[in-house]
Amino acid sequence: MLVLLRKAAGIIHPDLLWVNPDCGLKTRNWNETKEALIEMIRAAEEIRKEYSGF
Repeated sequence: MLVLLRKAAGIIHPDLLWVNPDCGLKTRNWNETKEALIEMIRAAEEIRKEYSGF
């Protein structure tokens, strides 16, 4: 996820970049969904740190 966000931030200005869960989560069980959302949150937090300078 972080690799994809970095790639997107190279194309789209980071201020305009949004991270949303994909619709594929509906077909997963709860544990898979929870893991995917946790990873999405971690990646979003990391990319924010990289582009905010903190």
